[in-house]
Amino acid sequence: EGMALPQRILFPPEEICMDWQQRQRPGAGLCNLGSTCYINVILQCLTYTPPLANYLLSRDHSQLCHQQGFCMMCIMEAHVRKVLRSSANVIWPRAVVRDLKFIGEEFEPDMAGDAYEFLRCALEAMQRACLSGSSDVDISSQTTTIIHQIFGGFLKSRVTCLRCQAVSDSYKAFLHVLLDIKAPSSLTKALENFVTPKNLDGKYCLKCSKCEKKVTTSKRVTVHRVPKVFTVCLERAADHTGRKISKIVEYPEYLDLRPYMSDTAGEPLLYSLYALVVHSGDTCLDGHFFCYTKASNGQWYKMDDESVDNCGIHAVLRQQAYLLFYAR
Repeated sequence: EGMALPQRILFPPEEICMDWQQRQRPGAGLCNLGSTCYINVILQCLTYTPPLANYLLSRDHSQLCHQQGFCMMCIMEAHVRKVLRSSANVIWPRAVVRDLKFIGEEFEPDMAGDAYEFLRCALEAMQRACLSGSSDVDISSQTTTIIHQIFGGFLKSRVTCLRCQAVSDSYKAFLHVLLDIKAPSSLTKALENFVTPKNLDGKYCLKCSKCEKKVTTSKRVTVHRVPKVFTVCLERAADHTGRKISKIVEYPEYLDLRPYMSDTAGEPLLYSLYALVVHSGDTCLDGHFFCYTKASNGQWYKMDDESVDNCGIHAVLRQQAYLLFYAR
């Protein structure tokens, strides 16, 4: 496929279980430790990601971990066990807040943050934890950790010279996708927009290896290899001033990724919504985050810091969503 094969498989893919191994009522709510709603929503969405929760509940990571000091996988394992296994109604996510600076340098306790930024940094911190002790791992092998095998896919970028029609392909691993919603009114429209070819001209001209000069090109990005969990951020920041795009963008309970693939022929690639994050507030720089998650009992719950309340799918699908989590 033009992609280098990994020299090592760091986690056996057959050990990833997409269905809950135990069914139970939802776990605890999370205490807000002062402007930490952006952390709480991501912790809850990750806790209710079945393949990740199954792995963390097995304690396989901590039994083999030799990391000194901060380890995001160990912190998440302890957190998920506490939320899903203890009888408490509310948990204090102290360990996460205590180690915020190790998760991302931009985060500080008592200061508001962005849920998407926290998700991005939390996944990267978990990925680093999975790679610790594996020195000199080639780039392809780095995408075989449990984190990349759950959240990771590959995008294909095809650049076509509009002068001589020469084509060059490149591939990039991703853990989440950021979608422009300035024009689109639905997730499927935003995905169509994402895979629509864009012309690069003027100052964006690229050098064609065949013409040996800067030319106008067409660039098309497609999903080349799908992840087990497809995570999407609907970009609500209108610009760098913090102005917010507050419109409702429709999103389905079931999503077929096949139309957005490099190869659109074949069986549908169906995904099911299991969590979403909502931002309430007039600008992106203030406001509040809460989330909806589907627990292992198949029921949906609204999770707003300490409170965990049962709700129906109709309420879930009517939100001003910011982040969407779909499982294969």
